[in-house]
Amino acid sequence: MPTYRSAQVNEPGGPFHIVERDFPEPGRGQVRITVEACGVCRSDAAFVGAAFPNVPFPLVTGHEIAGRVAAVGDDVEGWEPGERVAVGWFGGHCGTCVACRDGDFIHCERLQVPGWAYPGGYAEAAVVPVNALARIPDRLSATEAAPMGCAGVTTFNALRRSTARPGDLVAVLGLGGLGHLGVQFANKLGFETVAIARGSDKAEAAEKLGAHHYVDGSAGDVAERLQALGGAKVVLATAGSSAAMSATVDGLRRSGELIVVGADPEPIQVSPFQLIATSRTVHGHPSGTARDVEETLRFAALTGIRPITETRPLDEVGTAYDRMLTGEARYRMILTTGQ
Repeated sequence: MPTYRSAQVNEPGGPFHIVERDFPEPGRGQVRITVEACGVCRSDAAFVGAAFPNVPFPLVTGHEIAGRVAAVGDDVEGWEPGERVAVGWFGGHCGTCVACRDGDFIHCERLQVPGWAYPGGYAEAAVVPVNALARIPDRLSATEAAPMGCAGVTTFNALRRSTARPGDLVAVLGLGGLGHLGVQFANKLGFETVAIARGSDKAEAAEKLGAHHYVDGSAGDVAERLQALGGAKVVLATAGSSAAMSATVDGLRRSGELIVVGADPEPIQVSPFQLIATSRTVHGHPSGTARDVEETLRFAALTGIRPITETRPLDEVGTAYDRMLTGEARYRMILTTGQ
Protein backbone atom coordinates (compact mmCIF):
# COMPACT_ATOMS: atom_id res chain seq x y z
CA MET A 1 0.00 0.00 0.00
CA PRO A 2 1.38 3.47 -0.85
CA THR A 3 2.38 5.67 2.05
CA TYR A 4 2.73 9.36 2.79
CA ARG A 5 4.74 11.37 5.29
CA SER A 6 3.41 13.44 8.16
CA ALA A 7 4.94 15.43 11.02
CA GLN A 8 3.73 13.90 14.27
CA VAL A 9 3.99 14.99 17.92
CA ASN A 10 3.78 11.98 20.24
CA GLU A 11 3.06 13.72 23.56
CA PRO A 12 2.09 17.22 24.75
CA GLY A 13 4.94 19.64 24.17
CA GLY A 14 7.03 16.99 22.45
CA PRO A 15 9.16 17.34 19.31
CA PHE A 16 8.01 16.66 15.78
CA HIS A 17 8.81 13.31 14.13
CA ILE A 18 8.44 12.54 10.42
CA VAL A 19 6.51 9.28 10.15
CA GLU A 20 5.22 7.16 7.28
CA ARG A 21 1.50 6.36 7.18
CA ASP A 22 -0.70 4.34 4.85
CA PHE A 23 -2.66 6.54 2.48
CA PRO A 24 -6.07 7.30 4.05
CA GLU A 25 -9.17 6.63 2.02
CA PRO A 26 -11.95 9.22 2.22
CA GLY A 27 -15.20 8.06 3.77
CA ARG A 28 -18.74 9.17 3.04
CA GLY A 29 -18.87 12.94 2.59
CA GLN A 30 -15.08 13.26 2.68
CA VAL A 31 -12.24 13.99 0.26
CA ARG A 32 -8.54 13.25 0.41
CA ILE A 33 -6.30 16.22 -0.32
CA THR A 34 -2.75 16.12 -1.58
CA VAL A 35 -1.23 18.82 0.62
CA GLU A 36 1.08 21.23 -1.19
CA ALA A 37 1.48 23.86 1.53
CA CYS A 38 0.39 24.36 5.13
CA GLY A 39 0.71 27.45 7.28
CA VAL A 40 2.37 27.23 10.69
CA CYS A 41 -0.03 29.21 12.87
CA ARG A 42 0.51 30.32 16.46
CA SER A 43 -2.68 28.45 17.38
CA ASP A 44 -0.85 25.23 16.50
CA ALA A 45 1.23 25.74 19.64
CA ALA A 46 -1.94 25.46 21.72
CA PHE A 47 -2.64 22.06 20.19
CA VAL A 48 0.94 20.85 20.56
CA GLY A 49 0.88 22.02 24.17
CA ALA A 50 -2.56 20.44 24.79
CA ALA A 51 -3.97 23.81 25.85
CA PHE A 52 -7.26 22.96 24.13
CA PRO A 53 -9.44 20.15 25.55
CA ASN A 54 -9.31 16.61 24.21
CA VAL A 55 -6.32 17.07 21.92
CA PRO A 56 -5.46 13.59 20.58
CA PHE A 57 -1.92 12.28 20.67
CA PRO A 58 -0.08 11.26 18.56
CA LEU A 59 -0.97 14.59 16.94
CA VAL A 60 -0.68 15.87 13.37
CA THR A 61 -1.60 19.54 13.54
CA GLY A 62 -2.00 22.20 10.83
CA HIS A 63 -5.14 24.14 9.85
CA GLU A 64 -3.95 26.36 6.97
CA ILE A 65 -4.00 23.78 4.19
CA ALA A 66 -3.67 24.28 0.44
CA GLY A 67 -3.46 21.51 -2.13
CA ARG A 68 -5.50 19.47 -4.60
CA VAL A 69 -8.35 17.01 -4.35
CA ALA A 70 -6.83 13.54 -4.79
CA ALA A 71 -9.85 11.28 -4.15
CA VAL A 72 -13.52 11.69 -3.23
CA GLY A 73 -15.67 9.51 -1.01
CA ASP A 74 -19.28 8.44 -1.43
CA ASP A 75 -22.00 11.11 -1.63
CA VAL A 76 -19.57 13.86 -2.62
CA GLU A 77 -20.95 16.11 -5.34
CA GLY A 78 -19.45 19.13 -7.06
CA TRP A 79 -15.80 18.29 -6.44
CA GLU A 80 -13.43 16.39 -8.69
CA PRO A 81 -9.87 15.09 -8.36
CA GLY A 82 -7.35 17.70 -9.41
CA GLU A 83 -9.28 20.74 -8.16
CA ARG A 84 -7.23 23.21 -6.13
CA VAL A 85 -8.62 23.63 -2.63
CA ALA A 86 -7.91 25.23 0.73
CA VAL A 87 -9.04 24.21 4.21
CA GLY A 88 -8.67 26.57 7.16
CA TRP A 89 -9.61 26.74 10.84
CA PHE A 90 -13.13 25.88 9.76
CA GLY A 91 -12.71 22.19 9.03
CA GLY A 92 -16.35 21.11 8.91
CA HIS A 93 -19.62 21.53 10.80
CA CYS A 94 -22.13 19.04 12.17
CA GLY A 95 -25.26 20.43 10.52
CA THR A 96 -27.54 19.48 13.41
CA CYS A 97 -26.75 21.73 16.40
CA VAL A 98 -28.75 24.92 17.06
CA ALA A 99 -26.08 27.16 15.51
CA CYS A 100 -25.97 25.05 12.34
CA ARG A 101 -29.77 25.01 12.15
CA ASP A 102 -29.57 28.81 12.27
CA GLY A 103 -27.10 28.71 9.37
CA ASP A 104 -24.36 29.99 11.70
CA PHE A 105 -21.83 27.29 10.84
CA ILE A 106 -18.73 28.98 12.27
CA HIS A 107 -20.31 28.72 15.74
CA CYS A 108 -21.12 25.02 15.33
CA GLU A 109 -21.07 23.30 18.73
CA ARG A 110 -18.99 20.51 17.19
CA LEU A 111 -16.85 22.59 14.87
CA GLN A 112 -14.08 20.46 13.38
CA VAL A 113 -10.66 22.13 13.33
CA PRO A 114 -7.99 20.32 11.27
CA GLY A 115 -5.19 19.15 13.52
CA TRP A 116 -7.61 18.81 16.43
CA ALA A 117 -10.72 17.00 15.23
CA TYR A 118 -8.73 14.98 12.69
CA PRO A 119 -5.12 14.83 11.39
CA GLY A 120 -4.17 18.18 9.88
CA GLY A 121 -1.95 19.62 7.21
CA TYR A 122 1.57 19.01 8.53
CA ALA A 123 1.58 16.12 6.10
CA GLU A 124 1.60 15.17 2.44
CA ALA A 125 -2.08 14.16 2.56
CA ALA A 126 -5.19 14.87 4.64
CA VAL A 127 -8.77 13.61 4.67
CA VAL A 128 -11.34 16.33 5.33
CA PRO A 129 -15.14 16.77 5.25
CA VAL A 130 -16.35 18.09 1.92
CA ASN A 131 -18.07 21.03 3.64
CA ALA A 132 -14.62 22.32 4.67
CA LEU A 133 -13.41 22.92 1.09
CA ALA A 134 -12.76 26.31 -0.51
CA ARG A 135 -11.66 26.73 -4.12
CA ILE A 136 -8.34 28.46 -4.79
CA PRO A 137 -8.22 30.96 -7.70
CA ASP A 138 -5.63 30.32 -10.39
CA ARG A 139 -3.82 33.58 -9.58
CA LEU A 140 -2.83 32.38 -6.10
CA SER A 141 -0.11 29.81 -5.44
CA ALA A 142 -0.57 27.18 -2.73
CA THR A 143 1.91 29.06 -0.52
CA GLU A 144 -0.08 32.27 -0.94
CA ALA A 145 -3.43 30.56 -0.40
CA ALA A 146 -2.62 28.55 2.73
CA PRO A 147 -2.57 31.42 5.29
CA MET A 148 -5.84 32.78 3.94
CA GLY A 149 -7.70 29.85 5.55
CA CYS A 150 -7.06 31.28 9.01
CA ALA A 151 -5.15 34.56 9.20
CA GLY A 152 -6.65 35.89 5.97
CA VAL A 153 -10.29 35.04 6.50
CA THR A 154 -10.15 36.17 10.13
CA THR A 155 -9.02 39.70 9.27
CA PHE A 156 -11.06 40.03 6.05
CA ASN A 157 -14.29 38.82 7.66
CA ALA A 158 -13.85 41.01 10.73
CA LEU A 159 -13.39 44.11 8.59
CA ARG A 160 -16.05 43.50 5.96
CA ARG A 161 -18.65 42.66 8.65
CA SER A 162 -17.76 45.64 10.83
CA THR A 163 -19.71 48.90 10.91
CA ALA A 164 -16.92 50.70 9.00
CA ARG A 165 -17.66 51.97 5.51
CA PRO A 166 -15.29 53.15 2.75
CA GLY A 167 -13.60 56.35 3.83
CA ASP A 168 -13.89 55.60 7.56
CA LEU A 169 -10.79 55.57 9.75
CA VAL A 170 -9.86 51.97 10.60
CA ALA A 171 -6.87 51.02 12.73
CA VAL A 172 -5.12 47.65 12.74
CA LEU A 173 -3.36 46.93 16.03
CA GLY A 174 -0.34 44.72 15.42
CA LEU A 175 1.75 44.19 12.29
CA GLY A 176 2.49 40.47 12.49
CA GLY A 177 1.02 37.42 10.79
CA LEU A 178 -2.56 38.64 11.14
CA GLY A 179 -1.92 42.36 11.12
CA HIS A 180 0.10 42.53 7.91
CA LEU A 181 -2.91 41.01 6.12
CA GLY A 182 -5.36 43.19 8.06
CA VAL A 183 -3.63 46.36 6.85
CA GLN A 184 -3.79 45.19 3.24
CA PHE A 185 -7.46 44.24 3.49
CA ALA A 186 -8.34 47.51 5.22
CA ASN A 187 -6.70 49.49 2.41
CA LYS A 188 -8.35 47.52 -0.38
CA LEU A 189 -11.76 47.76 1.32
CA GLY A 190 -11.46 51.53 1.02
CA PHE A 191 -10.76 52.47 4.63
CA GLU A 192 -8.42 55.23 5.75
CA THR A 193 -5.98 52.80 7.30
CA VAL A 194 -3.89 53.22 10.44
CA ALA A 195 -1.28 50.65 11.43
CA ILE A 196 -0.37 50.50 15.13
CA ALA A 197 2.77 48.64 16.20
CA ARG A 198 5.71 49.09 18.54
CA GLY A 199 8.80 50.86 17.23
CA SER A 200 9.47 53.52 14.62
CA ASP A 201 11.27 50.93 12.48
CA LYS A 202 7.93 49.42 11.38
CA ALA A 203 6.63 52.61 9.78
CA GLU A 204 8.12 51.89 6.35
CA ALA A 205 6.73 48.34 6.27
CA ALA A 206 3.29 49.62 7.30
CA GLU A 207 3.30 52.14 4.44
CA LYS A 208 4.29 49.48 1.92
CA LEU A 209 1.42 47.29 3.11
CA GLY A 210 -1.02 50.13 2.49
CA ALA A 211 -1.31 52.07 5.76
CA HIS A 212 -2.07 55.77 5.34
CA HIS A 213 -0.88 56.49 8.88
CA TYR A 214 1.48 54.80 11.33
CA VAL A 215 1.23 55.02 15.11
CA ASP A 216 4.17 53.86 17.21
CA GLY A 217 2.55 52.24 20.23
CA SER A 218 5.69 52.68 22.31
CA ALA A 219 5.88 56.45 21.78
CA GLY A 220 3.01 57.91 23.75
CA ASP A 221 -0.78 57.86 24.01
CA VAL A 222 -2.21 55.72 21.19
CA ALA A 223 -5.80 56.80 21.84
CA GLU A 224 -4.86 60.47 21.72
CA ARG A 225 -3.21 60.02 18.34
CA LEU A 226 -6.20 58.14 16.95
CA GLN A 227 -8.47 60.95 18.11
CA ALA A 228 -6.15 63.47 16.44
CA LEU A 229 -6.90 61.64 13.18
CA GLY A 230 -10.64 61.92 13.83
CA GLY A 231 -11.23 58.82 15.94
CA ALA A 232 -11.33 55.25 14.68
CA LYS A 233 -14.60 53.74 13.54
CA VAL A 234 -12.97 50.33 14.04
CA VAL A 235 -9.85 49.06 15.75
CA LEU A 236 -9.02 45.54 14.59
CA ALA A 237 -6.90 44.07 17.39
CA THR A 238 -4.62 41.42 15.92
CA ALA A 239 -1.80 41.73 18.47
CA GLY A 240 -1.90 39.25 21.34
CA SER A 241 -1.73 41.95 24.02
CA SER A 242 -4.73 42.90 26.14
CA ALA A 243 -2.86 45.93 27.45
CA ALA A 244 -2.33 47.22 23.90
CA MET A 245 -6.00 46.60 23.12
CA SER A 246 -7.09 48.49 26.24
CA ALA A 247 -4.98 51.47 25.18
CA THR A 248 -7.01 51.90 21.97
CA VAL A 249 -10.52 52.09 23.45
CA ASP A 250 -10.48 55.86 23.99
CA GLY A 251 -9.24 56.22 20.41
CA LEU A 252 -12.58 55.04 19.08
CA ARG A 253 -15.10 57.56 17.79
CA ARG A 254 -18.77 57.45 18.80
CA SER A 255 -20.26 54.00 18.09
CA GLY A 256 -16.76 52.75 17.35
CA GLU A 257 -15.84 49.08 17.63
CA LEU A 258 -12.85 47.30 19.12
CA ILE A 259 -12.85 43.94 17.29
CA VAL A 260 -10.69 41.35 18.99
CA VAL A 261 -9.04 38.60 16.94
CA GLY A 262 -5.67 38.42 18.74
CA ALA A 263 -5.56 36.06 21.73
CA ASP A 264 -4.32 36.88 25.23
CA PRO A 265 -5.53 35.22 28.46
CA GLU A 266 -5.25 38.50 30.36
CA PRO A 267 -8.44 40.61 30.63
CA ILE A 268 -8.98 43.72 28.54
CA GLN A 269 -9.32 46.72 30.87
CA VAL A 270 -12.38 48.76 29.90
CA SER A 271 -14.48 50.98 32.14
CA PRO A 272 -18.23 51.37 31.59
CA PHE A 273 -17.56 55.14 31.48
CA GLN A 274 -15.53 54.54 28.30
CA LEU A 275 -18.51 52.86 26.63
CA ILE A 276 -21.82 54.28 27.78
CA ALA A 277 -21.76 57.90 26.61
CA THR A 278 -20.10 57.07 23.27
CA SER A 279 -21.90 53.77 22.47
CA ARG A 280 -18.56 52.09 21.85
CA THR A 281 -18.43 48.30 21.77
CA VAL A 282 -15.83 45.61 22.38
CA HIS A 283 -16.40 42.19 20.85
CA GLY A 284 -14.63 39.15 19.47
CA HIS A 285 -14.72 37.68 16.00
CA PRO A 286 -14.03 34.09 14.85
CA SER A 287 -12.47 33.11 11.54
CA GLY A 288 -15.02 32.12 8.87
CA THR A 289 -16.66 29.24 7.04
CA ALA A 290 -15.36 27.51 3.94
CA ARG A 291 -17.43 29.88 1.84
CA ASP A 292 -15.87 32.83 3.68
CA VAL A 293 -12.41 31.40 2.96
CA GLU A 294 -13.31 31.10 -0.71
CA GLU A 295 -14.49 34.73 -0.80
CA THR A 296 -11.31 35.83 0.99
CA LEU A 297 -9.19 34.04 -1.61
CA ARG A 298 -11.15 35.61 -4.47
CA PHE A 299 -10.87 39.11 -3.01
CA ALA A 300 -7.13 38.68 -2.43
CA ALA A 301 -6.61 37.43 -5.98
CA LEU A 302 -8.66 40.31 -7.39
CA THR A 303 -6.94 43.08 -5.41
CA GLY A 304 -3.36 41.82 -5.26
CA ILE A 305 -3.30 41.11 -1.54
CA ARG A 306 -0.66 38.52 -0.69
CA PRO A 307 0.74 37.16 2.57
CA ILE A 308 4.45 37.67 3.15
CA THR A 309 5.80 34.20 3.77
CA GLU A 310 8.86 32.16 4.59
CA THR A 311 8.83 28.54 3.44
CA ARG A 312 10.49 25.40 4.76
CA PRO A 313 10.12 21.79 3.56
CA LEU A 314 8.16 19.35 5.71
CA ASP A 315 11.41 17.74 6.85
CA GLU A 316 12.30 21.04 8.57
CA VAL A 317 9.04 21.26 10.52
CA GLY A 318 10.83 21.72 13.84
CA THR A 319 12.77 24.71 12.57
CA ALA A 320 9.67 26.23 10.97
CA TYR A 321 7.66 25.79 14.17
CA ASP A 322 10.39 27.33 16.33
CA ARG A 323 10.76 30.32 13.99
CA MET A 324 7.02 30.89 14.24
CA LEU A 325 7.11 30.71 18.05
CA THR A 326 10.05 33.09 18.43
CA GLY A 327 8.75 35.55 15.88
CA GLU A 328 11.86 35.17 13.72
CA ALA A 329 9.77 34.16 10.71
CA ARG A 330 8.71 37.04 8.52
CA TYR A 331 4.94 37.29 9.00
CA ARG A 332 3.79 33.75 7.97
CA MET A 333 5.73 30.48 8.11
CA ILE A 334 4.72 27.87 5.51
CA LEU A 335 5.56 24.17 5.25
CA THR A 336 5.81 22.81 1.71
CA THR A 337 5.66 19.16 0.69
CA GLY A 338 6.99 19.22 -2.86
CA GLN A 339 3.82 17.52 -4.03
